Amino acid sequence: MTRVKKGVNALKTRKNVLKMVKGYRHGRGSKERQAYEAISHAGTYAFAHRRDKKGDFRRLWNVRLNTALRENGTTYSKFIGAMKKKGNVLNRKMLSEIAHESPITFQRIVESVK
Repeated sequence: MTRVKKGVNALKTRKNVLKMVKGYRHGRGSKERQAYEAISHAGTYAFAHRRDKKGDFRRLWNVRLNTALRENGTTYSKFIGAMKKKGNVLNRKMLSEIAHESPITFQRIVESVK
């Protein structure tokens, strides 16, 4: 079997790794071993934080809704309970967008739920 030297592939891999860590500080942006480690940690954090982002946005929507609802004379928990009893299908994201963009429309929604 013929001997295969892997210089080309190693250089290609090294180049791609260093391209991925461009902008990282100190040795993590220039040294191969530290760059590999930085990439593996970054991937772990990216995976976890994609999950966290969903909860962060839901919290934001709830806060926006509560603020808008208090201006209309009710609270978040009472409003959500009344919505579920009525069987309305607007989710928190849509409600917070409506409250943020067009308060008059949101006020009509609140009146219809009360």
